[in-house]
Amino acid sequence: MALRVVEWSTGTVGRHAIAGIDAHPDLELVGVWVSSPGKVGKDAGELAGLGRDLGVTATDDRDALIALRPDCIVHTAMTDDRVMESIEDLISFVESGINVVSSGPVVLQFPQGILPDRLLERISAAGESGGASLHVNGIDPGFANDVLPLSMTSLSQRIDEVRCQEIADYSTYYQPVVMRDLFGFGQPMDTTPLLLSPGILSMGWGSVVRQIAAGLDLTLDEPLVERVERVAADRDYSTVSVEIPKGTMAALRFEVAGQVNGVDRVVLEHYTRTHADQCPEWPTPHEGDGCYRIAISGEPEMTVEFGHHGESGDHNVSGMIVTAMRLVNSVAAVVDAKPGLVTALDLPLITGRGLVAG
Repeated sequence: MALRVVEWSTGTVGRHAIAGIDAHPDLELVGVWVSSPGKVGKDAGELAGLGRDLGVTATDDRDALIALRPDCIVHTAMTDDRVMESIEDLISFVESGINVVSSGPVVLQFPQGILPDRLLERISAAGESGGASLHVNGIDPGFANDVLPLSMTSLSQRIDEVRCQEIADYSTYYQPVVMRDLFGFGQPMDTTPLLLSPGILSMGWGSVVRQIAAGLDLTLDEPLVERVERVAADRDYSTVSVEIPKGTMAALRFEVAGQVNGVDRVVLEHYTRTHADQCPEWPTPHEGDGCYRIAISGEPEMTVEFGHHGESGDHNVSGMIVTAMRLVNSVAAVVDAKPGLVTALDLPLITGRGLVAG
């Protein structure tokens, strides 16, 4: 019997999740939540751009969707600008007995050592009382820097450092709030965007570093180390999300490093451009405009580059697809998991079972 699923939001990730749920032989879409009044009453197929109706009408009635008693909610709503409010949403879902896979807030990918113990205890208690599980994942934070690097370490004889990189051109990444307010692209160089406030990088990507460390049985120094390099625009740039005048911030490199006795052992590193021509001295993908690169120093030295692009050729579109599908394909495993918060370390191998064409 197919698992009954509600999709929570129909934005840049949610629309691909709807398509993925519809394509999955073991899942049935039974409800869709939307925040925009203009989307209420529209068919899910229309909102997902499928060119056909799915017979599921979008609603902003939260209680009506909870009353459907779905097996799982695929939650892809924007959480970057409402972290605590979205955590409360997720707690309420599992308290109601509904399993959840969510793309955020990303701190819940592996919150140990980041969120207060009392909040983690609330999430655990909610799961126990509702008999439901919560899993937060995606691509980054997610598969590209939890399952992929940890799987690679199974080939190591000695590990000196695990480094997870995102190298990408964000010019076609449509997230105006993220690009302008969080990253600070297009803002004066003397301003400090939210992402670069002390401790925020460690909250956003520290879960990656801490989960890899946990998988390798490392005890990290505290706090995590943050390193930042900002680059001003040498001319005017235009992206789908924000205009970037000359002299404002146009490119960003940052690291979140987990150290042991003062030595980097696990590092999350991002190289973010807003035009392919920027910062030629920085690493570039071997192919395309974006990739994830895992480099493991030790014996042996190992590097894996994971690239992707959609049928349109754009890596930012496919980035939304792989984020959505990591969640959709995890539904069955999360439904079967122990109650409470579960991480990639708790789940079995997730595959695209049932999705081979033809």
